[in-house]
Amino acid sequence: MGNGNFDRTLSDQDVMRRRATLLQRLHVDGILLTLLLVLASGSLFVLYSASGRDWDLLIKQASSFGLGLLGMVVIAQFEPRFLARWVPPAYVVGVSLLVVVDVMGHNAMGATRWINIPGVIRFQPAEFMKIIMPATIAWYMSKRSLPPRLKHLAISLLLIGIPFVLIIRQPDLGTSLLVLASGAFVLFIGGLRWRWIIGAVTAVIPVAVAMWFFVMHDYQKQRVLTFLDPESDPLGTGWNIIQSKAAIGSGGVFGKGWLLGTQSHLDFLPESHTDFIIAVLGEEFGLVGVCLLLLIYLLLIGRGLVITAQAQTLFGKLLAGSLTMTFFVYVFVNIGMVSGLLPVVGVPLPFISYGGTSLVTLLSGFGVLMSIHTHRKWIAQV
Repeated sequence: MGNGNFDRTLSDQDVMRRRATLLQRLHVDGILLTLLLVLASGSLFVLYSASGRDWDLLIKQASSFGLGLLGMVVIAQFEPRFLARWVPPAYVVGVSLLVVVDVMGHNAMGATRWINIPGVIRFQPAEFMKIIMPATIAWYMSKRSLPPRLKHLAISLLLIGIPFVLIIRQPDLGTSLLVLASGAFVLFIGGLRWRWIIGAVTAVIPVAVAMWFFVMHDYQKQRVLTFLDPESDPLGTGWNIIQSKAAIGSGGVFGKGWLLGTQSHLDFLPESHTDFIIAVLGEEFGLVGVCLLLLIYLLLIGRGLVITAQAQTLFGKLLAGSLTMTFFVYVFVNIGMVSGLLPVVGVPLPFISYGGTSLVTLLSGFGVLMSIHTHRKWIAQV
C-alpha cells in the first residue's frame, strides 16, 4: 500500500510537470510579466516624446530594459533560500561600492553618485541597495524571534544606517530615504512594537531639525522652501514645480496628443525625460493617461501584496512585503513631488523615467518577487 501511494504521488508530480507552461518552468509570474511589458512598452512612447525624439536615448533605455528583463528571469530561477545565503556577501559588496563612490566616485551635475569605468560601464551603486537593504534586514530578522527585541532592532538600524549615511554623503537624499524606508518596512512587517513606532514618529521632528542644520546641503534646503512657497522664486528654484503643474493642468482630460506637448518640447520643463516625465505624460495624454498608468502601478502593487501573503517562508514574506511597499513609495514620492505635494528629492518614476541602473534594479526586484512566488510549492514539498 505504501509503495502504491508513493508511485501515485510520483505520477501526479509528473503530470503536473507536463502541464506546466513555459512561464511556470521558467519560474516567471505571467501576471507580473504582462504588466511590466505593458508598462515598458508605453514608457518608450512617452520617453521618445519627452527626450525630444532622441533615438539614441530610446535605444539605451530599451537595451537597459532588455538587460533588466534577462536579470529578472535569471534571479527568478534561484530558490529564496539560495538567495538568502548570498545576502550577507551582497551587503558587504554593496557597502564597499558605496565607500568607493565616496572616495573616488564619478562626479556629475554636482553629485558624486557613480562608479565610472571609461569605455566599459558607468553605474550607480546606491540603486542596488534598494534591493540589498531589505534583503539584508529580512535575512537577519528571519533568523530571530518576532516581534524583534531591542537588541535585534539596534543591529538592524545599524545595518540600515551605514549605507544611509554613505548615500546621503553623495549627496542623494531621495535614494537614501528609499533605502531607509526599505529596511524600515521589513521591521514593520516583522511586528515592530507600536510603542517603538510611536517613538520613531515622535523623533521625526528633532531628527528633521538636526538634518536641516547639520546634514542637508543648501540646494536641498532650498527645495523644501520652494515646496512651501513655489511662487517665492518663480524664475529660479520654483521654476520646475510651476512648469510641471502647468504641463499637467494643460493636458486636461484627454491630453494634447502624443508629441504635441509644449512644456517639454519648448524646453519649459527641465528634466522632462527623468524626474518630471509624468508631467509630459499628463500634458500629452491627460487625466486618462495618468489614471491608466496609476492603474498599472496599482495592479503591480496588488500582485506584490498577493505574493507576500502567499509566501511560505518568513524570509520570503518579509522581503516580498518590503519590496512591494518600497515600490509604492517610489511611485508616491515621484508623483507627489512633480505635482507639488512633496519637496523635490530627485526620485525617478519607476519604469518610465530614463535611467539604466534604476531600470535594471527595479526588474531585479520583481525577479526576487517571482522567485518567492514560483518556488513556494517546491518549498512546501521539502
